[in-house]
Amino acid sequence: MKKTIEEHADRFSEIAGQYDDSQNSDEYRACVSLVVEHAAPSADDTVLDLGTGTGAIALALAPDAKRVVGRDISEGMLDEARRKAEEEGLENVEFGEGSFREPNVEETEGEVDVVVSNFAMHHLSDEEKREAVEVVAGLDPRKFVLGDVMFFGTPDPDEPFYSPEVDDPSTVGHLADALTDNGFSLTAVERVHEQVGVLVAERAGG
Repeated sequence: MKKTIEEHADRFSEIAGQYDDSQNSDEYRACVSLVVEHAAPSADDTVLDLGTGTGAIALALAPDAKRVVGRDISEGMLDEARRKAEEEGLENVEFGEGSFREPNVEETEGEVDVVVSNFAMHHLSDEEKREAVEVVAGLDPRKFVLGDVMFFGTPDPDEPFYSPEVDDPSTVGHLADALTDNGFSLTAVERVHEQVGVLVAERAGG
């Protein structure tokens, strides 16, 4: 991680009010749509959204899920997510502090069935991403849907999806290895852009 968790949390809290308006690229919107489409929770499912931000994914999934738990390191972003949930009248979604390595889901009722994350994991180093996948695997979900900045080819730091001072994207191969090494099977790879994609992983043999 190129910045500390506290530095990332402060940075996102500062921009929380403008964050939704800033995420207006076709690629970002396509990634959101694909994560929601592949998550496809049932009415009995509990969904965990890691790096939930202002809740775009969590709020989109809430109408179809039993319960959605959103976790983020930025209180400012969580406040925005809570405000939007209240405006939409969604009572089955809960937002609180949590990170990839400490998702703080012990208090959730029942098992976590689906884990999603969009445009958040790229702030972690390769080793930290592997540790994060291990934590996700330990929650024993049947499916993990990851939308993020990721390299399908040779990285180009001049592309708009990659800011070297704060971002640390991995190759698709590294992410795939981390998933399969932790008991997942990669069931879909969606290439949105040469540096943006969605990976769908399900429990091997599940």
